[in-house]
Amino acid sequence: MARAAEEAGFDVFHTGDHLGPEPSALASLLGAAAGTTRIRLCPLVLNNDLRHPAVLAQELATIDHLSGGRLEVGLGAGHSFTEYAAIGLRFDPPAVRKARLAEAVEILRRLLDGERVTYAGAHYRLEDVATLAPAQTHLPILVGVNGRPALAHAARHADTVGITMLGRTLSDGQRHEARWEPDRLDATISWIRGQAAGRHSPLELHALVQAVVITDDRGAVAADFAGRIAGLDIDDALATPFLALGTHDEIAEHLWSCRQRWGISYYSVRDVEAFAPVIELLRAREAAAVLRPEPPP
Repeated sequence: MARAAEEAGFDVFHTGDHLGPEPSALASLLGAAAGTTRIRLCPLVLNNDLRHPAVLAQELATIDHLSGGRLEVGLGAGHSFTEYAAIGLRFDPPAVRKARLAEAVEILRRLLDGERVTYAGAHYRLEDVATLAPAQTHLPILVGVNGRPALAHAARHADTVGITMLGRTLSDGQRHEARWEPDRLDATISWIRGQAAGRHSPLELHALVQAVVITDDRGAVAADFAGRIAGLDIDDALATPFLALGTHDEIAEHLWSCRQRWGISYYSVRDVEAFAPVIELLRAREAAAVLRPEPPP
């Protein structure tokens, strides 16, 4: 899959992190690294509650060396309560899990930057800890979270904020309610931008596209999704950056308009083959915009 993604022109290859009969999020990246030469590698996203940040820093730095400096890391607070229950791990309230994630991000950043870390927080304590430094001078961190306090922390400490706009986890422990109304996303992006003021480096915004559907009838497909996803209506399904519906040209136009409106420049998709033709369309659009800058939205 990583080789196919690289050949199709994708920039990053992702693995998931769920407990079950599927490959390991981190070990799989070593296989992907061995089979590719250019594409970057990133777990999207690791459940912070399953790994101590110092142990994780050692793992990440090692993978970065073995991949030739191509690693990125995505982190989240954990959401699948069924997985926690299966292994007897306490599933803390969202605020607690997000606070623990925030501490982990700060610890990881320092360790991955080569610091020797002493840290005393509500969730982690480290005493003069150093780990292997990665091959890269700066290993990028993506944080995928919801909620204003967590987004504010991510906007200040991460390189990329993964915006999900998902509501409560449903009974299967995997699916969520969707909160994909454009005006809600407007407010969320505005909040993130405000919290990122004063950063020394630009903040990137990321969206995981939940489905890519190639079709000549966007409206019919949007209606189908609206009928199956809690909290979603047809207009929101057509407008959201979390669905890519239509012909390849329509999808490229849609994602470009989402970038213009919300500043989302990093999209991840689940279907390499279906999406591949969109990549060249978007790159051509971007090249044209550089040559003939469009007015700001």
